[in-house]
Amino acid sequence: MGGPRPRSGIIADSGPWAVRDRTTMLIHVPEVLDPATVAQFREALDRSDWADGRATVGAQGAQVKRNEQLPADHPLTRALGDRILRALASHPVFLSAALPLRTLPPMFNRYRGGGHYGLHVDGALMRERDSAQPLRTDLSSTLFLCEPDDYDGGELVVVDTYGTHEVKLPAGDLVLYPSTSLHRVEPVTRGERVCAFFWTQSLVRHDWQRTMLYELDQTIQRLRARLGDDEDTTALTSHYHNLMRAWIDT
Repeated sequence: MGGPRPRSGIIADSGPWAVRDRTTMLIHVPEVLDPATVAQFREALDRSDWADGRATVGAQGAQVKRNEQLPADHPLTRALGDRILRALASHPVFLSAALPLRTLPPMFNRYRGGGHYGLHVDGALMRERDSAQPLRTDLSSTLFLCEPDDYDGGELVVVDTYGTHEVKLPAGDLVLYPSTSLHRVEPVTRGERVCAFFWTQSLVRHDWQRTMLYELDQTIQRLRARLGDDEDTTALTSHYHNLMRAWIDT
């Protein structure tokens, strides 16, 4: 999906990306969309009719939410969302970190002129429009569709027991984080921040288990690149799949 791009848009409170520990994990998923696709998305979104984002949340959320949102039933929402889901279906980092069972169709929001979203937590259960089947929100995703220098403010701030983590990524990149986390979007004081956002139910319910599986998988991939499929990488792969068997929750 194009050559490597600088990661200067990443803002973290400390340490290398990703921010992670044994109970929570924020993962940077790079280059979900290439620059040409991002430009197509922005052109289409800029021509669209946006609605008040407060219409999509309950009374509590409406008190802290000040943004615009593309309506869920808008044809462009589904068309662009389907393209994002197709890209994620073959993205190795997203698949390794999320272990997705089901993902809701992406939606789109825009912040400008001081728009922000105060501290909140996502609902535990959500439904696709016109569907009775609930989805347990294990993971939240924000896919950035603007370059960091295009706007001031607008950082996604994720708060957990290990501190406060600020995220502002290059256009086309995604951050994946546990839906149990309190989070907010800082006011946008210049330009505009346009993103896609959506939720995933994982095959593995608990974040600490997904974290261990992700780190084990990444270790196996690094060892395999150096050593090939030798006895040790095969043994680790066996452990990975046996842990999956024990922890899969459908």
